[in-house]
Amino acid sequence: MTMDHEAHGGTRPKAAPARAPRRSRDPVFVVTRAQLVAVSGLTVLALVVGLVASARSANLTLNAHEVGGVVMPPGMVSRRDLSAEAMRDMAAVDLRAVRYEAPADARGDQPLEPRIENGVKVFELEAAVIRWNILPWARVAAYAYNGQVPGPRIRISVGDRVRFVVRNSLPVTTTVHWHGLVLPNAMDGPAGITQEPIPPGGSYTYEFTARQQGTFFYHSHDDADRQEALGLYGALIVDGPRPLAAYDRELVVQLQEWMFKDGYTFPAMPMDGMQPNFFTINGKAYPETEVVRMRVGERLLVRFIGSQSGFIHPMHIHGGPFTIVATDGQAVPEAGRIEKDTVNVGPGERYDVVWEARAPGRWLLHCHINHHTRNDQREEQGAGGLTLIIQVD
Repeated sequence: MTMDHEAHGGTRPKAAPARAPRRSRDPVFVVTRAQLVAVSGLTVLALVVGLVASARSANLTLNAHEVGGVVMPPGMVSRRDLSAEAMRDMAAVDLRAVRYEAPADARGDQPLEPRIENGVKVFELEAAVIRWNILPWARVAAYAYNGQVPGPRIRISVGDRVRFVVRNSLPVTTTVHWHGLVLPNAMDGPAGITQEPIPPGGSYTYEFTARQQGTFFYHSHDDADRQEALGLYGALIVDGPRPLAAYDRELVVQLQEWMFKDGYTFPAMPMDGMQPNFFTINGKAYPETEVVRMRVGERLLVRFIGSQSGFIHPMHIHGGPFTIVATDGQAVPEAGRIEKDTVNVGPGERYDVVWEARAPGRWLLHCHINHHTRNDQREEQGAGGLTLIIQVD
């Protein structure tokens, strides 16, 4: 008898789905054992080549503890023989070492007044890590004397007996060199040569008599390619019984390069990956540099100081030539004085020049390497970097 499933409330069983026909495997997509071995071998070979190449070009034997966990410059060229000491020398300033936050509008090169002790002029200098604005939007970490970049201006006279008490609040050793002055060798300042470096937290006293008239400066002479490049320098003016030339106003111009990237400050150096991207006159980049105000007929004595560490700057003044009256603290005899409108100021050099305001206007004083008149590759208000305005009314 045939049973009717629907009549009894049941359901008719569903037929099983048909199986798809089995496809043959395409040999093009089949990975063979030989191919696996070949690819694995090439991968291992590439890793070995990469490691060998890295080991030949960089020092892979150093660890973070040996270099102090420093931040290295982006794009810096590394070498296999680059030591931990060299890496620390080129590394960013450690922001944990900052001891003073200078106001954004603070100015460097401020006069430092001495106290008198038994006829000796006593000056106090403190070296420390600070934060410093070279522009409103560029706040670098600097090594500085007395909380300013450049350090305070020291002005003394020929015959003065002077004493400098230097305190070291840096995280590293330091010394001070009195650039261009004739003085006792023990007071000259090169670390490890004429004196032991001043340890962190320590102090050292320099004392001598000023014998020369002219434009000089002081700067670190311990790890100088780092410390001076980060701001440890200042003007030292020694007045004589009479000025070398007649003038109405005076301008001190101290030059410096900076490498400031990704919020880190590195010591600018003339090597790949360490090139500067900011430039300052007296601690500020244009348009934050000072404006010199004069009247037609007045004469301006400009004291160019090569306080920079690694680059030459051809300094030019618009509005007519100037007369060079002294070089490196040595007077130029009147018969030998020449007129120029541009002078190359190398590291350590000083030029005293007299410029006359011949006509009203806004006359520029600037470096003639045009890249040095930019702020991180950009212009602001028509210029940047090593530029200032002489306003003649």
